[in-house]
Amino acid sequence: MDDIAALTAVEAIKQLKARYFRTLDTKDWDGMREVFTEDVVVDTTGSGGAVVTGRGAFMEFVSTHLADILTVHHGHTPEITLTSPTTATGVWAMEDRVRYPDGRELIAAGHYHETYDKSDGTWRIKTSKLTRLFMDLSEPAAG
Repeated sequence: MDDIAALTAVEAIKQLKARYFRTLDTKDWDGMREVFTEDVVVDTTGSGGAVVTGRGAFMEFVSTHLADILTVHHGHTPEITLTSPTTATGVWAMEDRVRYPDGRELIAAGHYHETYDKSDGTWRIKTSKLTRLFMDLSEPAAG
């Protein structure tokens, strides 16, 4: 793979992850569905979640669990390695804020460890594992 093709692929993967964060936070479930391969495996056990296999199953899981929860996710300092013209790995530092309907708020940080697959000219997330460095949960303000 030449340098321009490699840079183009890395940029496409960065755009993919940005789309993941935006569609997650805006609850654009149809848009979010498109960032994953059909056979995606997502591991959120590091955040108290589950390992979910398959795009449909993961979309059901995330849309049900986050329906009434306000989230803001930021991804930083991507480390993307192209392993072939159609596959790659990546690690993203992340921080998120989660506001629950009862007023509790979670501020947390960690990393996404991912693999990517390019099919029909489009990069998608094939596996994603979220690990956490910390999770701070605050109680609602007394009022």
